[in-house]
Amino acid sequence: MVNAVTNLMGMCKTSVCLLDELWATQISKHRHFLHVLSKFDVVMLYYTQTLKPLSQVIGRKCVFLPPGLDAILFCPHPMPPKRFIDVYSIGRRSEITHQKLLRMARESGLFYLYDSIGGSQAINSREHRALFANAAKRSRYFIVNPGKIDEPDLRGNQMETSNRYFEGTGSGAIMVGERPKNEEFERLFDWPDAVTHLPYGSCDIDMVIQDLDRDAERQDRIRRTGIVQALTRHDWVYRWETILKIVGLQPMQGVLARKERLSRLAEVVLQSERGSDLTST
Repeated sequence: MVNAVTNLMGMCKTSVCLLDELWATQISKHRHFLHVLSKFDVVMLYYTQTLKPLSQVIGRKCVFLPPGLDAILFCPHPMPPKRFIDVYSIGRRSEITHQKLLRMARESGLFYLYDSIGGSQAINSREHRALFANAAKRSRYFIVNPGKIDEPDLRGNQMETSNRYFEGTGSGAIMVGERPKNEEFERLFDWPDAVTHLPYGSCDIDMVIQDLDRDAERQDRIRRTGIVQALTRHDWVYRWETILKIVGLQPMQGVLARKERLSRLAEVVLQSERGSDLTST
């Protein structure tokens, strides 16, 4: 749950702790252990609504750091494959929506790809991640929902941005699901049609798909915009750069090289868009 980064600059030492997952409802249960976090200069969390209660417990201001993704791994360019998977759903899901998609697969030939085993049962985590990315960038639609959406007792009223939003965006799949109700999500995914709304537990997935399928130009715009946003804003390198800034370090050569590679790939996506516009005219 905890990652620590230490920066040694002469006599100056800055320690950073990044919490991968901590819900506000868990703070009381773990309050005696959480005091160790006060020893860090900076405590960062992926969850926005845990910041204030954790700060009160440890007596130190906490900082939000969004999740991210390996945007190069998930990017379908420069040789975008055919999107032959109609709907991809990984991780937590609504059983109502799932059953509707299964029925669509039986009755209309929809290619619906979903988990049949838990992610913790993967034989090789790196290979599992690569397979996930390859499937995502071959998918037309990608189901997303806030973190722990199916565990209200754990998450309470929190609506947090799960990793799925970043992965769906970076793959160019059209994300369908609920938008987390928090300000940071609106800042991170602030472009039109970032997520096509479908309430958790809805059986209307067929109507959402039919509506989107009627507008090929809109679909293309959603895909390209999402890919470029992931490449220019949501790769892990930008999160690492945030940490470096907090501890007063300049970006290292590897950071600069990674950002340059991301920028070039984003330009490939934009050039591809301009090329398709020229072709259509």
